[in-house]
Amino acid sequence: MGALQLRSFFLGGFECSTHRLRTGQRLDLLASTRHSELFAQDYCRLQEQGICSARSGIRWHLIETSPYRYDFSSVLPMVQAANETGTQIIWDLFHYGWPDGLDIFRPQFVERFAALAAAFAQLLTSESDAVPLLTPVNEISYFSWAAGEVGYMNPFAHNRGLELKTQLVRAAIAAMEAVWEVAPEAQFLHAEPLIRVVEHPNRPQDRQAAEAYTSSQYQAWNMLMGREWPQLGGADKYVSNLGLNYYPSNQWIYHGRKLRRMEPLYHPFRELLIDMYAHLQRPIVISETGTEGRDRPHWFSYVMNEVHAAIQEGVPIEGVCLYPILDHPGWDNDRHCTNGLWDYADDQGNREIYKPLAAELQRQQQQFQANAAAESGTEELEHELAWSMGIDRDE
Repeated sequence: MGALQLRSFFLGGFECSTHRLRTGQRLDLLASTRHSELFAQDYCRLQEQGICSARSGIRWHLIETSPYRYDFSSVLPMVQAANETGTQIIWDLFHYGWPDGLDIFRPQFVERFAALAAAFAQLLTSESDAVPLLTPVNEISYFSWAAGEVGYMNPFAHNRGLELKTQLVRAAIAAMEAVWEVAPEAQFLHAEPLIRVVEHPNRPQDRQAAEAYTSSQYQAWNMLMGREWPQLGGADKYVSNLGLNYYPSNQWIYHGRKLRRMEPLYHPFRELLIDMYAHLQRPIVISETGTEGRDRPHWFSYVMNEVHAAIQEGVPIEGVCLYPILDHPGWDNDRHCTNGLWDYADDQGNREIYKPLAAELQRQQQQFQANAAAESGTEELEHELAWSMGIDRDE
């Protein structure tokens, strides 16, 4: 158990959702953003911006078209290109999608997911000596609510959120054990939403319910660690790092609207980080953060200011991931979501960079260096500076 050895403090996240919509259409965001064909160029683009670590994912439905038979042709070139460019990938094994004909609520789901995880770990170890970094199940909390409680996502179930959450925890644990059988040195980064819910000032009677909703964000973590539902097999070893996903919509009024960060009811992000660390005592990666449109650089500036403040308060934060790093079509309506550092690719495979966000990223890298200079000795400083900019000093 220990901190992830990230190659750069700043990461880029490639949206990789693969779930089916209610219409039956299966999403494939790696394909619709053309990252599945331009991955090598996209890794180089990251490097040019000083980003050497990233989040991406595998597409289970393409890999296992019949039970326990695997075709890794959809991901092997990406693995190889990452190795060639020195890009460190944290691979999502499950990002909302799974093969047709497999019931997510049945025991077979856990068994096949664990087998997939072992097979992919074998692929990674055959291609590189690098420590495999994996996210077993992306956003257990959100997906169990969206897919099992309110019927927004496949399998569109209602009032089965807790059942789905326990199933996903079982699957995550089984996958980790299967990976460790192949690669005992493998590390895992679970990614879960960081939220806060408050009562409306005119409805003080909602305070207890709002606080309970906020506290519900700990349940998946506690299950993985064996603090709740120990019959699922959870233990401390399954959570060595916390991946926290945080967006402008992550604070809201109970049974009401989203809060804006300038409102008095909005809680500073630093305090949410401090509270989470106090509760779970694990190093933190901001595994997703970003927003749309012109507010992208302003939001990133706010997040980083709060991250620096949390670090000053003793919270060990290992990295911050801009997510998504590429603009993408909306899940439900194919609208152009302008939330990336780069836009859609043109016919030649070029992507226009969003200059205000790129400038803010550069400014934050420089701020990171300045903070390191104030806190480190000369030799340590050189390592910190190189790490923040994604530079390998031994090259």
